[in-house]
Amino acid sequence: MRNTLYRFRGSVMPTPGLRASVLTPELDDAGAATLRLYDPIDSWGGDWGVSAKEFAAALAAVPRDVTDISLHINSPGGEVFEAVAILNQLRAHPARVTAVVDGLAASAASFLAVGVDETVMGQNTQLMIHDAWGLCVGNAADMRSLASLLDRLSNNIADVYATAAGGTTEDWRTAMLAESWYSAEEAVAAGLADSVAGDAPGVSAAFDLSAFTYAGRAAASGPIAPVAHVPDRSRRASLQAKRLVPLT
Repeated sequence: MRNTLYRFRGSVMPTPGLRASVLTPELDDAGAATLRLYDPIDSWGGDWGVSAKEFAAALAAVPRDVTDISLHINSPGGEVFEAVAILNQLRAHPARVTAVVDGLAASAASFLAVGVDETVMGQNTQLMIHDAWGLCVGNAADMRSLASLLDRLSNNIADVYATAAGGTTEDWRTAMLAESWYSAEEAVAAGLADSVAGDAPGVSAAFDLSAFTYAGRAAASGPIAPVAHVPDRSRRASLQAKRLVPLT
């Protein structure tokens, strides 16, 4: 039987009307808002995942006087440009943004998690980084053009990691090319996250990871940590707050 692939859901067909993501903001009396991204990042939106357009609508529903936003993430990633658009929406918002990884932050979801003001890994959670992927149909010139684009995209993504954790773009490209999987503690040690949450254990990721080289941290070798020490985390917000990522 032919194995049908449904974009970022692998062989699992999206169930109409049963979205995993909860994009309706939750507000509390302390001036904080919570958003949840529990889906692939997909320009189709709807039952296929969360699009940048849908996220913009959810963020627009957050009052401008909110001082803190918590973005809870459990996502295998998805489209680079959609994730960059979501990241820059968060950077442009006046509130301080904390990403909380509840299960998995892989691929495009990883730089979305790392690129905001603070990153917290839930207990037993994972984060994965890898080089950008793409598909191409055409001649040799088309293939070379795609390869050049993917290198630019991957360098752009590596810059997000380097800004948060230190090291160089080249250092992080090496880690990305190896498809590096980090446990919660390993992500903090590498400088990709600020802390591990001390409350409830993280939820399990319910995604088909067979498209990746490794199907999770347990199947992967030890991750590459480009910097030998965790840089001064107090510098992180000033280095990246509200800084737009150049798509060049």
